[in-house]
Amino acid sequence: MKPANVRRLSGMLALAGLATLAGALLPPQGDVRAQQAKAPDLAPLPEAKFNKDQAELGRFLFFDVRLSGDAALSCSTCHDPRKGWTDGQALGKGYPASEYFRNTPTILNAAFKARFMWDGRLDGSDVGTLVRDMITEAHTMNMDSRLMQERLKQVPEYVAMWGKFRKDDINGMRVYGVVGEFVKSVVSRNVPIDRFLKGDQSALSSEAKEGYALFKGKANCVSCHNGPLGSDGKLHRTGVPENPEVWNTPLRAITMLRHYSTSGMPNYMNARTDVGSYAITKDERDIGKFATPSLRDLKYTAPYMHNGMFKTLPEVVEFYGKGGGAGGELKPLNLSESEKRALVAFLESLSGDPVVVEVPKLPEYKARTFGKN
Repeated sequence: MKPANVRRLSGMLALAGLATLAGALLPPQGDVRAQQAKAPDLAPLPEAKFNKDQAELGRFLFFDVRLSGDAALSCSTCHDPRKGWTDGQALGKGYPASEYFRNTPTILNAAFKARFMWDGRLDGSDVGTLVRDMITEAHTMNMDSRLMQERLKQVPEYVAMWGKFRKDDINGMRVYGVVGEFVKSVVSRNVPIDRFLKGDQSALSSEAKEGYALFKGKANCVSCHNGPLGSDGKLHRTGVPENPEVWNTPLRAITMLRHYSTSGMPNYMNARTDVGSYAITKDERDIGKFATPSLRDLKYTAPYMHNGMFKTLPEVVEFYGKGGGAGGELKPLNLSESEKRALVAFLESLSGDPVVVEVPKLPEYKARTFGKN
């Protein structure tokens, strides 16, 4: 055999060997399709699991102002069922003599969150810790656990309800978990996207279906907004513009700097912007990163973003369509006006019936009988 033919044959054998090796390494076609099927997408909301006896007491406590230091605020003050379980404001209020520097997130579907708070500082698996943080923080409800438990012990109805699941006295630290069980019960209801994902093709309009295709395709919203909540549970930098009210309102600026200080952030007094997750991690790569919010029940939870800078869904879509703001991770989407409208129609399909609960009539204090404590 001529040398040229030998080289040609050797090359063919080498290619054949590579093809065989590739065939051994690559998964069968069926497996590839299975992997593709696992690409990010939305999913129906699972059933919420919670202790019903604790949740019932938690419902009373959620609306009870006696859980705040000055007995003037309740959890529902900032998480109002009539306002999508938010306060409906761009920036949250705070304990008297303070104002907050971020938007008040809804507690809807909190039971399924990976992390809590806009900077992701709390583990989503422990709703009780979220409740404790909000009740005891000086800029929210400013309550001391020991004072709270003594107040609640003086309400016979609460003592009786507590006795349904525990045999000891009301304990301040355990109260947070009780309120947390109620929070777990606050979930979306009768949502069109859930019905659609379960096979009801009529649940979405044709425009919303077009928006869903864009959501998963050209717009690629699904890369961060996926799963049952429409959130990957991670933190991202989108370049949302600063809300000027934070630094222009001294009480908000004070609260922001106090948060940085107690988080151990270096050089915090030089900060003039919301640094997001950086205050927690101290990693400069996290400056300006915030948790991906849930997309559920958007109809009821405006204004949007961590600082409430966008009042409407069309504003949000316009922002993302332009590729976000300065320093963000996003790229322009080049959406047409009709595509933007379709995306908004789809986002609206992620909202179900308003989630409301009966506000209980709160029981009064009664002094405990001596010797029966």
